[in-house]
Amino acid sequence: MATYMFKVCYTTEGLQGVRKEGAAARGAFIGQLIESVGGSLESFYYAFGDTDVYVIADLPDQATAAAFATAVGASEAISSFETVVLLSPQEVDAAMKISVGYRPPGK
Repeated sequence: MATYMFKVCYTTEGLQGVRKEGAAARGAFIGQLIESVGGSLESFYYAFGDTDVYVIADLPDQATAAAFATAVGASEAISSFETVVLLSPQEVDAAMKISVGYRPPGK
């Protein structure tokens, strides 16, 4: 499984829906949705600022993450949606051991 962070911004319609449905109910629904595609919800937070919701979830693969992202992002309740792949410290350590052979331009 890979870990993803989804950054969500609601439209006015989306915010009205959260007010009507309740913030906790919406978080529970998203958790169930993630579980229905074989994933698990790590965290779900509302926030002040440019992003309204941060969701961190483990999903089976990139295709599943793309399916989730496009289904949610295509909603009229969402004004913007961003998917970020998260790496554990162990994954970064493993990556640092891979020799790539890159050189800056002109060097």
